[in-house]
Amino acid sequence: MTIPALQTLTLADDLSITRMGYGAMQLTGPGVFGPPKDRTRAIAVLRAAVELGVTHIDTSDFYGPTVVNELIKEALHPYPAGLHIVTKVGVRRSATGGWITSLDPADLKAQVHENLRHLGLETLDVVNLRTAAFGGDGSSVAESFGALADLREQGLIRHLGLSGITGAQLTEAQAIAPVVTVQNQYNLADRADDALVDRCAEENIAYAAFFPLGGGFHPLRSRTLRDVARRLGATEQQVALAWLLRRSPTTVLIPGTSGVAHLRENIAAADLRLPDEAIAELDTVGQ
Repeated sequence: MTIPALQTLTLADDLSITRMGYGAMQLTGPGVFGPPKDRTRAIAVLRAAVELGVTHIDTSDFYGPTVVNELIKEALHPYPAGLHIVTKVGVRRSATGGWITSLDPADLKAQVHENLRHLGLETLDVVNLRTAAFGGDGSSVAESFGALADLREQGLIRHLGLSGITGAQLTEAQAIAPVVTVQNQYNLADRADDALVDRCAEENIAYAAFFPLGGGFHPLRSRTLRDVARRLGATEQQVALAWLLRRSPTTVLIPGTSGVAHLRENIAAADLRLPDEAIAELDTVGQ
């Protein structure tokens, strides 16, 4: 496979990331809990992502918990120049793998220190605050985001982002500290965030679309997508990813996989050129 020249997005003087990133969430056991079945395979995927030119890895200490960050450290530390690790805080895991929202300022600060330790870093490139609801529940983020802004002032975090938020919550956070990333659910069929995608482009904020292929419970299925993929000689997943890259100049992707072959297939989507007529067809899927 020819390695594509991955487009980059510059968000700050010290932060340029490839628009095609890698989401490390799947490098765990079932339910994003516990160790992977094959640790060697997980290490190989992380190293392959960097070898293929990816400079944007998405992670969190609550994946596992701690499993993914420890794998990233084992595979890639000392980290190559230009590699940016984007992590998230705001969740704890129960003993049985449950997801427990934890937005108390003191605990958020503890979570940042845990990410630093497990990744082997003195400063985190980007920390996203994950709110209580995927679609944003309208609650204030001022107290929790302010706690992260304090750590940014102390030099423990370089840049801040938000995950699972509304436009109003973005505005509230921006009054406290600059926001470089938004990470929300968005894909070819789920277009509820259209206005926020456009706003992020206007303000040069990276919009990281999670569940870009619909997610495990609601996989993306469309006859139009299937027909376009067949005509282009690509997979449906590649077409869906390519559409997202075309959707906005600041859209970034973090598709996850636990296999090198699938990783290469995802990255190849960055080179897929969608004709105007194909884009017009695909645009109808979310309507």
